[in-house]
This record gives sequence, C-alpha cells and structure tokens, in this order.
Amino acid sequence: MSDISSVEGTEFQNDNFNYGGLEATEYENCNFENCNFSGVNLSEIWFIDCIFDNCDLTNAKIVDTSFRGVEFQGCKMMGLQFDTCNTLLFDALFRKCQLNLCSFYQCKLKKFHFINCSLIESDFSEADLTEVNFNYCDQTSGTFENTTLEKADFTTAQNYVFDPDKNSIKVAKFSKAGLSGLLEKHQIVVK
Repeated sequence: MSDISSVEGTEFQNDNFNYGGLEATEYENCNFENCNFSGVNLSEIWFIDCIFDNCDLTNAKIVDTSFRGVEFQGCKMMGLQFDTCNTLLFDALFRKCQLNLCSFYQCKLKKFHFINCSLIESDFSEADLTEVNFNYCDQTSGTFENTTLEKADFTTAQNYVFDPDKNSIKVAKFSKAGLSGLLEKHQIVVK
C-alpha cells in the first residue's frame, strides 16, 4: 500500500464532495462532519478508524470501498449497496443513521451495532448477523431470508417481520411485544 495516496488525522467540515470528490485513496483517523457525499463515487477508497458525523452518503457508490473501525453518527445513508464494498475486515458502528433501502446481502456483520437507526426496506438476505445488536431500530419492511441471526438482539427493535423457519435464529433475543413479527406467516393475532 505504499503507492496509495493517503490522508491521516484530518478534519473535514461542511465539505460538499459533489464538486470535487475525494483526492486520496486512503483516509485514516479522519473526521467528516456535515459533509455531503450524496451520489459521490467512493469506490476503492479505504476509510480506517474514521468518524462520519451528520453526513449525507445517500446513493454513494461504494464498490470495493473499505470501512474498518468506522463510526457513522446521525448520517443519511439511504440506498447504499454494502454488499459491493470490500468486506475484508469490514467493521462499522451505526448510530442514529437513516439506512433505508440499503443492501447488506450476504454481508458478514458479526457483532455489529445498529443503534437507534432506521432500516426501513433494507435487505439482510443471506447475511451473517451473528450477535448483531439492533438497539431501538425500525425495521419496517426489511428483508431477512436465509439470514444467520444467531445470538442477535432484537429486544428493543421494532417492526421486524421474518419467518423463523427461513432464518437461523438460535439464541436470538426478542421482546414479547416483538413476537408477532415472527408469527405473521401463521396469521396469528398477538394482543
């Protein structure tokens, strides 16, 4: 990686990358605050130990993009195709983010944390979500099919609906209020 241009320890605030894009191919220990990446091509860029705070990444292109030790806080990230990013050492934390219409198809997200996020119509088909924590997340119309959800925590998650027979849910945690989302295929009414 010695031939890769890199930026380390830099603060970016209120930048609109629609007008110039990112120049380097690796960003380490950088903070991006109130930046606009909407529709920007971030393909093949490495983000290592970076923080994205209140940024708009809606429909950004993330083909072979690396996210390692990255925190997303209060970000608008709608329509991202995480299944196209570099999954080797993929590690991120999502807090208060809008992740509607995102694809996590076949992603390995073991022990990830989604905290107070909107995951409406997001696709987790065939993903490995072992020990994932969905704290206070809205999962309306989300897709879970052939998904590994072992030891996942849905106790405070809302509006999830999926078939336990089509997913691996061994030792997953659910609240009593959320059980109706697991029984919907049976057309059982839980009160």
